Amino acid sequence: MNRRTFLGTALGALAAGLDASGRARGDELPKEYRAAVAKGLDWVSKAQQRDGHWEANGGAYPSAMTGLGGMALLMEGSTLREGKYAEGIRRATDWLMERSQANGLLANPNIAAEAGRYMYGHGFGVLFLSQVYGEEEDNERRRKLEDFLTRAVDFIGKAQTTRGGWYYTSAADGHDMDEGSVTVTQMQALRAAKNAGIAVPKVIIDKALKYLENSTTDGGGVIYSLAQAGGRAFGGGQPALTAAAIACAFSSGEYSSPLAKKWIKFCQIHIPIANIQRFGHDEYTHYYYAQAMYVLGDESYAKMFPDSREAERLTWSRYRKAMFDHLIKSQSADGSWSGGYIGQIFATTAYLTILQLDNGTLPIYQR
Repeated sequence: MNRRTFLGTALGALAAGLDASGRARGDELPKEYRAAVAKGLDWVSKAQQRDGHWEANGGAYPSAMTGLGGMALLMEGSTLREGKYAEGIRRATDWLMERSQANGLLANPNIAAEAGRYMYGHGFGVLFLSQVYGEEEDNERRRKLEDFLTRAVDFIGKAQTTRGGWYYTSAADGHDMDEGSVTVTQMQALRAAKNAGIAVPKVIIDKALKYLENSTTDGGGVIYSLAQAGGRAFGGGQPALTAAAIACAFSSGEYSSPLAKKWIKFCQIHIPIANIQRFGHDEYTHYYYAQAMYVLGDESYAKMFPDSREAERLTWSRYRKAMFDHLIKSQSADGSWSGGYIGQIFATTAYLTILQLDNGTLPIYQR
């Protein structure tokens, strides 16, 4: 089943629009940003290792960076079989498939690069493989991918903590802690797998959504860890995790819940847009915040906040203008973006995700 068939099956008559070729599209990327995206994608392609993986500074997070690198290339419109980056997508797919453990884990917990934080790699690996699964036409490889993803979803379910979130390592390994960023990574991975036709038990999603609700302070921010807070959300909350929570809620179909509105209002106050400066975890923050703003769109935003003044509405078009102009100005000459301690691969793939949302090529990011 190729991507076009998959999109038709998974999304039905979703009003995202189709171009003449039948591929689902969004509003499409404005022309003034296309050269920067092309340059960034070429940098990512060249940064891919010969065996098909990408890695962060010091060789860290290879599975997570491979998932993100593969997603960036897919968003351009290339597939496993066609397009400028088809070979890179195939190599990334093969590398992740070869790393699948018997228990379903898409990472190697026995190497220093992933030990102690393998759930990140697992989540982003599932996210990526769920997208390529829908376009794999080789029956044998498709069956393998289905098996990998089925076991990977089962692994996520067993890794879930008693509070409903996830930690850097699996709860099945005796680590019944939780951490917000790992939690949203698993939630989006589960949504991607479900979109691809993989069975995802509803109880896992329900527990995760309840976890996010319990992690929300009175002011609307999501805290770092419910376990560390003794099971009670208090304090200011973290903008990065709150933005991620919005994206996960939208992925789960919660588009207009009171909680989602509360999160959006918190982010509007605490995440700088119009005059963007470097701040803690800004690549991660905008990676999810942009997804949420894009999915919501201008018209839906107005319906969600009917009493807000027009000048106060942070619609996708306004967010895009401010954020995209900032990204073009901050891009390095070689096409990459510099980032925090994780490094260029993470920053560049995160920003390319933001810049390519309007392409509308992947189900997980579509309206």
